Amino acid sequence: MTRVKRLEPLHVIVQGKHIAVTPALREYAEEKLGRITRYFDHVQEAQVVLSVERRGNLGKAQVVEVSVRGDGVVLRGEEASPDMYASIDLVAEKLKKQIERYRSKFIDRWRHEESRKKTEALARARRALRAGPQEPQIVRVKRFAMKPMTAEDAALHMELLGHSFFAFRNASTMEVNVVYRRIDGNYGVIEPER
Repeated sequence: MTRVKRLEPLHVIVQGKHIAVTPALREYAEEKLGRITRYFDHVQEAQVVLSVERRGNLGKAQVVEVSVRGDGVVLRGEEASPDMYASIDLVAEKLKKQIERYRSKFIDRWRHEESRKKTEALARARRALRAGPQEPQIVRVKRFAMKPMTAEDAALHMELLGHSFFAFRNASTMEVNVVYRRIDGNYGVIEPER
């Protein structure tokens, strides 16, 4: 699966606290923190506060505080160093690691939940076999907005929701596709024939 560029750029708000933010510094922070979407496409906004504070062994430290929001997730990071550009680099790396931990936590939780669901489904199937055959029924209809996304983002969405499949609008073709988890643990994508 190839990754398609994000349709909307990350909205990065850069503010100075008791310092003037130069255009070069603002551009650097926007570019560096805008890259977060490479690791987690659900980020919608990053709030960046640049300041100079007295910190023990650093003396006057160049401090960068960042809050990242998106799809119910809030990540925060703060770093200080003698150089503001270095502090931006450090906080961007810290947020990247937080996102990696966040993603692996949800993947582990999803796998545990899937294992539990399979065990419960087997138990239900055994009970159903003992009770005799019944005709399946449609018991729920669900509607949702289909925003364009890549297959990778759809797979992540599917994991975050704890589903075994996820319908989405493919960002490159604008057609409805379905991503699903295969028995071997990988993903598959169902696309309409052209």
